[in-house]
Amino acid sequence: MRSVQLLLAGYLAISVLTLAAVIALRHQATLVNDAVWVRGTIVVASALLTVLFARSAARGSRKGFLRLRIVSAVMLVAIVVIIAVPGTFPLWMKGEQAICGLLLLGVALLVNGKHLRSVFTG
Repeated sequence: MRSVQLLLAGYLAISVLTLAAVIALRHQATLVNDAVWVRGTIVVASALLTVLFARSAARGSRKGFLRLRIVSAVMLVAIVVIIAVPGTFPLWMKGEQAICGLLLLGVALLVNGKHLRSVFTG
């Protein structure tokens, strides 16, 4: 679970820094629109939840592990959609989401791998 927690710490840090950038750039309409505000806030909340679920799973919670598996997969799919859909999000945010997506891909691969699944099913 250590690798999962490190990846999620990176995801949380990038998400918080992105929300700080959104706040700093709030008067730049070409860089920050309503969709960026909503997405930035949702990403910070989901990153915080995944970190909490990972901590719970690291303490042996099967429910925490299941929640971690679900939230990481759902957020990964949402990121792919955001990157693929033209228009709504500026290029800088799509780049940030790509980085978050890579971190979550690592998490999803680890938590859905044989080793961790066997730990929580046995």
